[in-house]
Amino acid sequence: MTATRRAVLVLALLPLSGCGLVGPDYERPPPATPPTPDYKETSDSMFRPAQPRDTVDRGPWWNMYGDPTLDQLTAQVDVSNQNLKASEAAYRQAVALIRQSQSALYPTIGYTGGAQQTGAGTSSGRTATVSGTSAQYSLGGTLTWEIDVWGNIRRQIESDSAAAQASYATLAAARLSAQSSLVTNYYSLRVSDERKRLLEATVAAYARAMEIVGNQMNAGTVSRLNLAQAQAQYEQTRAQLVAEGITRAQFEHAIAALIGKAPAEFSLPPEKISDQVPTVEAGVPSALLERRPDIASAERSMAAANAQIGVAQGAYYPQFTINASINFVSTVLSTLLQIANAVWAVGPQLAGTLVDGGARAAQVEGARANFDKTVATYRQTVITAFQQVEDGLAQQRILEEEERVQRIAVAAARDAERTALNQYRAGTVDYTTVVTTQTVALQNEQTLLNIRLARYTASSNLIAAVGGGWRDGDMPPPVPIVGSETSKELKKKSWWPF
Repeated sequence: MTATRRAVLVLALLPLSGCGLVGPDYERPPPATPPTPDYKETSDSMFRPAQPRDTVDRGPWWNMYGDPTLDQLTAQVDVSNQNLKASEAAYRQAVALIRQSQSALYPTIGYTGGAQQTGAGTSSGRTATVSGTSAQYSLGGTLTWEIDVWGNIRRQIESDSAAAQASYATLAAARLSAQSSLVTNYYSLRVSDERKRLLEATVAAYARAMEIVGNQMNAGTVSRLNLAQAQAQYEQTRAQLVAEGITRAQFEHAIAALIGKAPAEFSLPPEKISDQVPTVEAGVPSALLERRPDIASAERSMAAANAQIGVAQGAYYPQFTINASINFVSTVLSTLLQIANAVWAVGPQLAGTLVDGGARAAQVEGARANFDKTVATYRQTVITAFQQVEDGLAQQRILEEEERVQRIAVAAARDAERTALNQYRAGTVDYTTVVTTQTVALQNEQTLLNIRLARYTASSNLIAAVGGGWRDGDMPPPVPIVGSETSKELKKKSWWPF
């Protein structure tokens, strides 16, 4: 066996010898603050270890509100929202990048071919002729194969796979955010409808009161000042009613944008909303790590950054490449592929860098710093997630109690309004007292509507904070996506990717 053949055989067997991957294997860093058994706002949760479940379908969680119109609108977000389409395209791009990286494990085969006719021209007097013509035909092929001895390519595949999973989680986060925004804008519009109905009824009541004052002034029992007060209150409330139209239009336009429609193509007729706002169970704190897509995205970004350390460290080692080529050249097309017309070459190549002025060391240092950055981002994302859940739980609990108290205040204000109006008719109080009690009653009604809107908003935000709606115990095992091999799994695999 010649030395060249021995070298080719050794290089061909290197990938099969079980060489490890350069760089550190990924191990998920723990959160800066591990989840406690309970949320601060709850006391009946049980702790259990978290498993990544960011690919679980959250289902139509908005059905909890029992509003058919909301169900129809929210279902359109996933179909028509252009921001989600952009995130979905980014995810497909990330998956395509995995396949592109995987292709580097295979040989690259190329080909060449050509046909050429040559000749020389001669002239004799006024006559020009072509003589000495000849033809040449060629056909060839090339093969280039970089042997992944140190695992550089596999580390890049690992990084791209984690990046694709992060992109998938980002898509899920964008979808959840759009759905939550739609719910918030929808109930903001419905509360605007309720506020408009309240103002219309109030304007009608003030008109009747103004008519009573006008009759009393004509009878000479009250002064013109009382009529001016009644008219000022009436017109001020009418102005609020007109301004409410702007508020409603803005929420309607926001809903149109979320479902991917131009505002001119969308309208939503007024409807009443339920007085009952559903409450949301947050589940156990450890489940938050399973459900939040932004946490999943941050964790997968850590894995991608960790793999890039191995890619950077791989630059210290030489690259082994096998190159082969064969070319057939003949002046006769029918004999082109005969072995006598072939010229071939095959052999290994080694390439590396001896001195680079510290460029590779800087790349490794930069990769490690980027990993540390993703770790800090992941931990801060977890802390922020717990903050948002605690905020949502506190808002849900406190707003429910606040609405109960405010309903009592509304009833008392309306009773005071009726009493003041009756006393005015009896002549025991002036009209200023009536105006004051009517203003207080209207303000209390508006406050009640604002609290109800805050409760709807808090419930939607809480669902987004816990990563979507689900029933504990119904979650299937984690579902991996394309290219989701871990470092250890890649190490166990041979050089052949399938």
